[in-house]
Amino acid sequence: MPPSVTSVTTQADIDREIGALRATGGPQPRLDYPPYRSSTLRHPTQSPVLADPEGAELWAPCFGRQDVADDEADLTIQHAGEPQGSRIVVAGRVTDGDGRPVRNQLVEIWQANAAGRYWHQRDQHPAPLDPNFTGAGRCLTDDDGGYRFTTIQPGPYPWRNHLNAWRPAHIHFSLFGTDFTQRLITQMYFPGDPLFDLDPILQSVTDPKARELLIAGYDHSLTAPEFSLGYRWDIVLTGTHRTPVEAS
Repeated sequence: MPPSVTSVTTQADIDREIGALRATGGPQPRLDYPPYRSSTLRHPTQSPVLADPEGAELWAPCFGRQDVADDEADLTIQHAGEPQGSRIVVAGRVTDGDGRPVRNQLVEIWQANAAGRYWHQRDQHPAPLDPNFTGAGRCLTDDDGGYRFTTIQPGPYPWRNHLNAWRPAHIHFSLFGTDFTQRLITQMYFPGDPLFDLDPILQSVTDPKARELLIAGYDHSLTAPEFSLGYRWDIVLTGTHRTPVEAS
């Protein structure tokens, strides 16, 4: 969801701040990134507190293969009617740094609808809600680490970080590792979006090569004739080419 911070800062001010910070590099998002206004309030300021992972497991949710239905990966069939917008397929593999598949991984996604609005009470910007699109789905990776979702191309949306601030179209991804204490969250973007250079959230990954890892590629082999476009996006959990993730 877009943060609710409001500012009258101009895009030129944001551009200057981003330009000054790009030279710092870094493959993961900066926790304190001034152009991303709410990060200055939300980033950790104290040392982490060690927690007993087994104790946390006693209170965390649990799931098994029987709890995740195959049709949960198709976000276009969850309601009585068809959602508005262009259908897309997003597929890829979840691997470790050596390219080995991560099997039976719970992958969840959530996103805005085709008009750029989330199915959430805090999202009140004047774009239409789609009664046939909730914007959330999940699946388990297969033996090759593969996942596949059918959904709707999300739209960009305003988020009030600064004057005339718009987020590029994106899909949120959540991965749970081997248990719920290992959750990772990231965002996938679409190629060629003109808002990339104007988005402080994406630019908080100050290494340009790392930012590229967040952008899916168009894949014609995933495109279904007269039905949907296809995008491929692989998620790497470890190593030098690890997919950038949001701090929890």
